[in-house]
Amino acid sequence: MYPTLNLTCGDSNLSSPEAQRLLELCHRPVKVAIISALGVMITVGNIAVLLVIASSVAGWSRNSRYFLLSLTAADSAFGLLVMPLNLWVSLMKDYNEGPDALCHIVAFCNATVYSTCMYTLATISLERFLAVFYPLRYSSLMTRRRTLLLIAFSWCFPPFLLLPISFPDGIIEVHFSTASLVCNPAYATNAGYSLTLTCLIFFPCSILMTYANMRLWVAAKRQRLKLRKYDGGRRSRPDVASRVLVPVMTAYYTCWTPCMAAMIYNAISGSSVPEWVEFVVVWLPTSNGFLNCIFYFWINRSFRRKFRLIFQRLCLALCPGLARTLGCCTNPQALFVLGILDNNNSLQERSSSVSSTCTLYTLAGDLHI
Repeated sequence: MYPTLNLTCGDSNLSSPEAQRLLELCHRPVKVAIISALGVMITVGNIAVLLVIASSVAGWSRNSRYFLLSLTAADSAFGLLVMPLNLWVSLMKDYNEGPDALCHIVAFCNATVYSTCMYTLATISLERFLAVFYPLRYSSLMTRRRTLLLIAFSWCFPPFLLLPISFPDGIIEVHFSTASLVCNPAYATNAGYSLTLTCLIFFPCSILMTYANMRLWVAAKRQRLKLRKYDGGRRSRPDVASRVLVPVMTAYYTCWTPCMAAMIYNAISGSSVPEWVEFVVVWLPTSNGFLNCIFYFWINRSFRRKFRLIFQRLCLALCPGLARTLGCCTNPQALFVLGILDNNNSLQERSSSVSSTCTLYTLAGDLHI
């Protein structure tokens, strides 16, 4: 299946293409282990998130839950679709073969999931921007129909835009990379298409996210300075804006920018980046699927409270004896009452747009971004 070379992984003079390919194959077990561990983290984290936001969470409106469910589904696709497909191809495909139909389908799935995640992050930033700066018009601006249309756009526009990748005999050439263990379009031979995708996906989403979150951060800092002035200069509460908005944008650009930069470099220069650099920049965006669980959910106090409640219910339902031994479910009646009170938040959902503004400008609690 693989070329037979009189070389070993420890050889120092590996300059020929065949020897370089052998070296990449020697590194494959380490890469598979890294990808598998990352996939498990993403899947477990997003399943926990899904269990919580599938039910009502105090302070989260119906629209917010729809957008966050969309984000969770897109992030889960990294661990449930992208990683298994590429690992399967890396184990089954003969690296001497040229492009095939399977690799085109896998590359199409990869690009679609990546693009859907970016569009979903952008729509979340847009929804929060409208909720905070236009609270009185939020209900008319973000109706249920418009919310679902935005989510549908995030999921349907990328496959339409990336459809040429799926055709084996089409204009887009696709290869399996032994360096990154991914089926990817050959950006060096499809420079125009690669630059077009970057301009239609990464840059618009990044500009929208940066503008919306920067406006929120500036407004929060300005209001916080006013509160500190009236409070005698004391800083009694943590800076929620910096604790949430800054990590969200930092994680986004850290995970996505190297991949986009490598894509543009390959398209313009016609040459590829070094092996491990390619591996890191290709798989780094998937780690954003795990970081989103932290910055969008676990920082939120209402989410953590609801997760503990659901975990206690599961413990009591599945392993009552072990739950009582561990002391995590000592009062079933109290849990039942808490569940009723926690789910009875229709008034909070109807007033979520106003509460979002109060949350940001008073900085009295978690910022639901």
